[in-house]
Amino acid sequence: MSIIELGEIRDEPSSAPPPARPPRAVGRPLRTVVVLVLALITLAGATPVRHRVVTSVPTASGASAYLTEDGIAVVDASTPSGDRYLSVYEQPGRTGGDVVRRRWRAPLDRSGDFVTVWLQRGLLLAVGVNVASGVLETTAFDAATGQRRWRHPGIAQRATDGGMLLANDTGDRLGTVSRVAPDTGRLLWSVAVPFGGTEFHRRDGQVDQVVFVQPTGEVQVYDAGTGDLRHSVDTLPGDRSAFQRVQVVDDLVLLVPPGSTELVAFRLPTMERAWTSPVPLVAWAVPCADLLCVVQQSGGIQTIDPTTGAIRWSDPGPDMLVDVRGDRLLVAAAEQRYAVRDARTGRDRAELGRWQLVDQVRREDPLLGVRPTPDGRLVVAELDLAAGRTRILDVLPGTVGGCQAALPVLLCRRLDGSTAPWSAAALWRLSR
Repeated sequence: MSIIELGEIRDEPSSAPPPARPPRAVGRPLRTVVVLVLALITLAGATPVRHRVVTSVPTASGASAYLTEDGIAVVDASTPSGDRYLSVYEQPGRTGGDVVRRRWRAPLDRSGDFVTVWLQRGLLLAVGVNVASGVLETTAFDAATGQRRWRHPGIAQRATDGGMLLANDTGDRLGTVSRVAPDTGRLLWSVAVPFGGTEFHRRDGQVDQVVFVQPTGEVQVYDAGTGDLRHSVDTLPGDRSAFQRVQVVDDLVLLVPPGSTELVAFRLPTMERAWTSPVPLVAWAVPCADLLCVVQQSGGIQTIDPTTGAIRWSDPGPDMLVDVRGDRLLVAAAEQRYAVRDARTGRDRAELGRWQLVDQVRREDPLLGVRPTPDGRLVVAELDLAAGRTRILDVLPGTVGGCQAALPVLLCRRLDGSTAPWSAAALWRLSR
């Protein structure tokens, strides 16, 4: 159903004191006051009422809803004794409506857990757990009609030439990386990979090289289009075998040798050794401004020059790096309190307070945060790292969180257990 609710929007309170009240006018004629009152009454009558539109999405008990770039996918709960479906609905317009319009519905396996659903190149891809094998599988549906195209083990990755890769290396046994034809699912080639040893090099967000690290220490680089081996290097001289953690960041292959307190970098595509940096307990790394931010297992952050490996600044923690936007870092301290730091210097720039980050469909969208209020409402705010401030977008009643965003639409779970998308375009436009 469609519900119109009144609401109030305001920015986060500033730490600056309020401006001083100007002195009261002395001897102002009574007629001035009368004119002012009449003007205010006229303006109040001409101002439209601020409101928000809430449109419910049909969800049964235990169902899961996933926001996509142009719709909402609902996966029914697992019911071994009954039918199960994947339903796709259109996102509501600016004015909302009684119900969202269903595009199509397709049958699913009766049991098994689904972990994510997303839209990719005309396909709706649903990732779930195969009950019999425990392996993650991707099922592809035609995004326009709901016709099931194919199902394969692994999680889909976009390739630069329009193809699709499936990485199946999350179990405790030998896995595979395969290339399939997106429309038909036809297997084009497949390479055996070790558990947890697969990384991807991306160009413009799409995979063009696949990197494997074998237990023997051999790091291999494969072409994502042809499946051909392009380069390899032995990182464990002699007859050795050990697990090594690997990550690809931009054009660097970062390796943590067994028992080492150093980070070793090789440069793609030739796998020439670039540098070694004394960074212990490496958890993961990410580009930040023109540096490399390395997060330690203890929560500390070290920044490295990606050309030389020289350490620029270091923070022992326990703050954890959460996100990077340009030259600003979003870090989380205790009790989900967030702060902004300068990526090049490590200096604190702003305190943003306590928030829960909203899952976002598009990486380029602004960061959103939510937090509950004592009276059962949910504050929604934009976290502006560049400005070092938060901007309250709305305070939603009857909402418990579990939000996803594909701006201008926000999808949240309501107190009654249903899932409702809030028309963020109308919300932001009418509530400022």
